[in-house]
Amino acid sequence: MKPKILTTLQTYDRRQFWADFVAGVTVAMVALPLSLAIAIASGADPAKGLVTAIVAGFLISLLGGSRVQIGGPTGAFIVVVFKVIADHGYDGLIMATFMAGVILLAAGFLRAGRLIQLVPEPVINGFTIGIATIIAASQLKDLFGLSIAQPPAEFFAKLEALWSARGSLNVPALATGLLTMVLIVGLRRVAPRWPGLIVAVAVTSAIVAFFTLPVDTIHSRFGDLPRSLPMPEMPALSLARMMELLPSACIIAFLAGVESLLSAMVADRMIAGQHRSNAELIAQGAANLGSALFGGLPATGAIARTATNVRAGGKTPVAGIVHAGAILIVMLVAAPLAGYLAMPALAGLLILTAWNMSEPHRWPGYLRERRADQFLLLLTLVLTVVADLTVAIGVGVAIGLAIRLQRRSVPPSDWKPPER
Repeated sequence: MKPKILTTLQTYDRRQFWADFVAGVTVAMVALPLSLAIAIASGADPAKGLVTAIVAGFLISLLGGSRVQIGGPTGAFIVVVFKVIADHGYDGLIMATFMAGVILLAAGFLRAGRLIQLVPEPVINGFTIGIATIIAASQLKDLFGLSIAQPPAEFFAKLEALWSARGSLNVPALATGLLTMVLIVGLRRVAPRWPGLIVAVAVTSAIVAFFTLPVDTIHSRFGDLPRSLPMPEMPALSLARMMELLPSACIIAFLAGVESLLSAMVADRMIAGQHRSNAELIAQGAANLGSALFGGLPATGAIARTATNVRAGGKTPVAGIVHAGAILIVMLVAAPLAGYLAMPALAGLLILTAWNMSEPHRWPGYLRERRADQFLLLLTLVLTVVADLTVAIGVGVAIGLAIRLQRRSVPPSDWKPPER
């Protein structure tokens, strides 16, 4: 359970620091718009995304069991965070995140890191595609600039409300979102080492500001972003409230644990390394405790940002610490500039993020899987979209384990590296 940073610093040198510094700054430019967009999509203030990226990102790199893991708010949490805020308020989310941190710490100290192999892979794939579907649907309002005060939370009711508001289509907003998506995809192909997300969002937002287009921005909707971290504050814990929020805390802990360990496994394959799963769970626990104390969102290892870190030359956890520090500097110095970011640009960014989360390149492979695995994936997907993430995971894991017991000879899941 020894943090990886203690191992890597034993042979650390100036050359490694420079590589980590460049990679950390690069990842920060990717994480900045994503953190803002994820917070907004979750129903929270955009500043909460920055707080989470700074506090949780720092702790995950400082205490984690992976050399190159980058942590922060991720798209996987959007659905559950939105529901917790809607049902229990933001203070309920803080408490649920705090409790999830305690659960993850306990899991790490009890050496439960290897239990991820017992979770059926079709369940992971099913709820990931389901979450991606919900995220994409939630961004259609801002992408098209539709005039809807508050879209319904239920999936089909949301689609009906969006269709009913089609007459309020805002063409400049749609053009801004589509141009952002084109630029992101184009920059990813032409200059994959560039922080294409921030470049694309910045360019289209600058166009909106220069031509004073009738398009919502972060500032017009949420006001000024804060220019400092909030003071840490202990959530008001009570037994009745904790029991009420326990299911949400368990889902947050499950998602944080699974997503972070999957990300660490992907990173291992990219760098030919070996992460320490129990240290990673302890880091996730500390990160969620820290994020809750500073009023942030749930956090976990971010697969896309971790892959960006590796491709940018990150060698050790110092890159993740630099990433958190760079976002903090932006918050302290350039927060007003972030207020000019256009909402349709962030919506386009999240829609592409959802598309990548669903891993469309793997869909043909799902059609060649066993019928039982196809059924399990489809069931988890449908339950995630039309019912509830708690129900989807509970039913999916239960049926998946029953199928595995029936087969008996099937070994633990051999995870394929997701490219989200």
